[in-house]
Amino acid sequence: MKHKFFQRWSLGLHPERYHGAGKRAPFFEGWYFKIIDAAEQRRYAIIPGISLSESGKETSDKGLGPHAFVQIFDGDRGEAHYIIYPLSEFRAVDDTFTLHIGPNRFALDAISLDIAEGSLTAQGDLHFSGGVGWPITPIAPGIMGWYAWVPFMECYHGVLSFDHHIEGKLTLNNVVHDFTGGRGYIEKDWGKAFPSAWVWQQSNHFDEAGVPADGVLADGVPAAGVSLTASIAMIPWLRRSFRGFIVGLWRRGTLYRFATYTGAITEKLEITANHIHWVVSDRLYRLEMCAHRSQATDLRGPTVKDMEKRVPETLTGTIEVRLTARINGAVIFEGLGRNAGIEAVGALDVLME
Repeated sequence: MKHKFFQRWSLGLHPERYHGAGKRAPFFEGWYFKIIDAAEQRRYAIIPGISLSESGKETSDKGLGPHAFVQIFDGDRGEAHYIIYPLSEFRAVDDTFTLHIGPNRFALDAISLDIAEGSLTAQGDLHFSGGVGWPITPIAPGIMGWYAWVPFMECYHGVLSFDHHIEGKLTLNNVVHDFTGGRGYIEKDWGKAFPSAWVWQQSNHFDEAGVPADGVLADGVPAAGVSLTASIAMIPWLRRSFRGFIVGLWRRGTLYRFATYTGAITEKLEITANHIHWVVSDRLYRLEMCAHRSQATDLRGPTVKDMEKRVPETLTGTIEVRLTARINGAVIFEGLGRNAGIEAVGALDVLME
């Protein structure tokens, strides 16, 4: 019992690590690497993970069954590839985040791909530097705050890098793409299944006046550090459910956070086919977000049965952001986020109630 307590405590303070050791179905875990090249012409999401599904246990035609995977989303072409690996080819280091799926390797500071499957070939190495994740404390270990310690949540979430530099190249279907000088973002999810309905939006491509050419401010903080991540979802809670949200705006080393657990509120949420207008506030700040969605592509997401949920996502959206002080209405930050990842899934009318 003591061993399990300390294991849970250690994992709770390290959301980036693999949480699935010893888990039974249903369980999934996936890491989301967003990579954008310097010219902002190539946009990809690379998602390694594992699915311990309830389907496929008896016969191979009842679903994908338990498996590991690497999902690659080409945001420019609108193409998604889902490469399946047997569980025997999934290996995770216990005391750090280092993940091997077949010949592919994933870590906070690098990924290495070697894929030749059907219509996709992908080889190469990318290295990341300068990334900072959501702050970790014993009371609030990451983006979920104290909810991270609740043992019966349907889905857990982590933000591992708001924004970082990329170096390296990937060869995709015999075409070499140089990502050196580009920007990246890393998050992850794990648990039993994705929520019944949610909105997620993220961008770390904001321009800000007064940034020097060398990309570093006078105090040494990287200038290209503005990042927004925001999600709202229906959260099962005991025998009921509630609308929970988490929003973080990272700017020049400061995190402005708005969440259900901080006492922040949603003033407004309007979702149409192409737009999401969302306003959150607390006693100090007010954050207005206007997201513009473009053509979406269906990715695979987890249910309790299998990786059968269809998750429409775009990587070519934009998000207008305006952060103001409640006391006097002064504008603290205003900008347009490009290359935005945006999802709006499920019974969205319930989220807007």
